[in-house]
Amino acid sequence: MLDLRAQHRTIRAEVLAAVERVMDSQMFILGAEVGELECELAGYCQTTHAIGCASGTDALILALRALDIGPGDEVITTPFSFYATASCISLTGARPVFSDIQPDTFNLDPDTLAHTLDRHPRARAILPVHLFGACADLDPILALADARGIAVVEDAAQAIGAEYKGRRAGSIAHIGCYSFFPTKNLGGGGDGGLLTTQDAALAERLRALRVHGSRQRYYHDEIGMNSRLDALQAAILRAKLPHLDRWIALRQSHAARYDSLLEGLPVQTPFVSAHTTRHVFNQYTIRTPQRDELKAHLASLGIQTETYYPLPLHLQRCFAGLGYGEGDFPVAEVAARECLSLPVYPELPPEDLETVAGAILSFYYQ
Repeated sequence: MLDLRAQHRTIRAEVLAAVERVMDSQMFILGAEVGELECELAGYCQTTHAIGCASGTDALILALRALDIGPGDEVITTPFSFYATASCISLTGARPVFSDIQPDTFNLDPDTLAHTLDRHPRARAILPVHLFGACADLDPILALADARGIAVVEDAAQAIGAEYKGRRAGSIAHIGCYSFFPTKNLGGGGDGGLLTTQDAALAERLRALRVHGSRQRYYHDEIGMNSRLDALQAAILRAKLPHLDRWIALRQSHAARYDSLLEGLPVQTPFVSAHTTRHVFNQYTIRTPQRDELKAHLASLGIQTETYYPLPLHLQRCFAGLGYGEGDFPVAEVAARECLSLPVYPELPPEDLETVAGAILSFYYQ
């Protein structure tokens, strides 16, 4: 599904030199290495400010904290995403409120969102996810938020470099949040995260919140977190960042080849909407009512696939107290039963891609 060693072999000398640089400096927490990465990523993401933190989950929590989201508030998000999208809301003391998705993009449906907002006057923020590497339809989401005076936080964990109408993911709403988990298009050597914003006051507060709420050493203005990005992770990411656009182009090429090879089969290949001017294919996700049978067939041939996500968030046991039940978000529930992600990493050999497509063909035309 993903061969991280194949990528490492191509940049091994650069990564090890970066690690050695940090080891020689013995400066491991924040510092110049992290500052340089933040400048480079602010430029890449087309934002004024970038703030490193310890993980993508922490980025979401810090974003909500900086917007003063807390007990008594509600935050609207998608039920079809990784667990952290919703758990971060609960961890601030606020209540996650789910709204259904579009059947083609798997992202928040702005039309459904409008009705959800009408039913939840306590909503203080909207948290759309740019799922699988394609941006949610942000303009109508932002318009709905502006009309109600509430904030929008972009969960861009899977979408660094993706573009919405020519604008980079994470640069459009109040705050953008990224993950550098090793499986991401830009992955570190462990956990790491980033926040982006165009707002100087928000940036200043985020920088304080990630270091125990402190702007001056040993003086604490508010209760913050220990969520600092390690210099080692920053150095590794700096070594990888110059290669990111090439890796994205390879993912796009693989996706186009899959599209061609799977044409005519009873599977839905990834839909690229008009507003998605750059899809970065963190996952290449197809959907079919025979998902589980197809997955088993591919596994029998030694082909690994992944199911993102088999159980929607509103049906997770930990969120049972929210009062949702099966049938509340039918589009997300069908997607959870039908989605299957295929190998698409940049170093995927062309012959392996052909083998995957051929195996899918053999499933439908045995």
